[in-house]
Amino acid sequence: MGRLALVSVRRVVPRHEAVWRAGDGSGSVASLLSGVVSLSRSLPDGRQQIVALQFPTSVIGSLAGGRELETVAQETTRICSVPRGHFENILSRNPELEREVIRQIGAQLDEARNWLVAIGRKSAAERVATYLHMLVTNHRSPQRDAGPVEILLPLSRGATADFLGLTIETVSRKMTELKRSGIVDFDDATRMHVLSTDRLRAATGDEPVLDQPGSLRN
Repeated sequence: MGRLALVSVRRVVPRHEAVWRAGDGSGSVASLLSGVVSLSRSLPDGRQQIVALQFPTSVIGSLAGGRELETVAQETTRICSVPRGHFENILSRNPELEREVIRQIGAQLDEARNWLVAIGRKSAAERVATYLHMLVTNHRSPQRDAGPVEILLPLSRGATADFLGLTIETVSRKMTELKRSGIVDFDDATRMHVLSTDRLRAATGDEPVLDQPGSLRN
């Protein structure tokens, strides 16, 4: 790890600034130390489609398959980047670090597969709940109804709608339903208070639950 520190560069990337433009990340790999970054792909008509969000401890860059993706900080973000050649050389000499990197990338692939299921099979209400619950679980270790937790929403309503494959109106309506059900509360469009992590998790549709007052189905 000492050799890794010698060749690494730490950067602070302000919100909405690019960590890498599409194609720029092919020569380096980075670990996300804090903050949230979005990975997006350019569509033929010029639009940008967010395909994933990455959180602290994630590996981003060429080893994570990010060469053709735009990587943008969605809040003030700190990264530690290393030239790819140096990184591969250090991994070859440090099996423990190599196993940890493989574990991290495997976890990111699992998250990507789960997100495909969420977009392809879940209802609008479940997609919104899944997105919010993802923010909670990456904010702190999952706990059983550990009390209210405050979360900064990294995406605008428009970007959230694109990410979830919904309209802005649908996202706003489903968030309002979650608020009326006493599951979350919002100070404004950028700050959320989760009042019950258990009920938010149940609203994702990932766990079978009995019908209860205020449950969200559609």
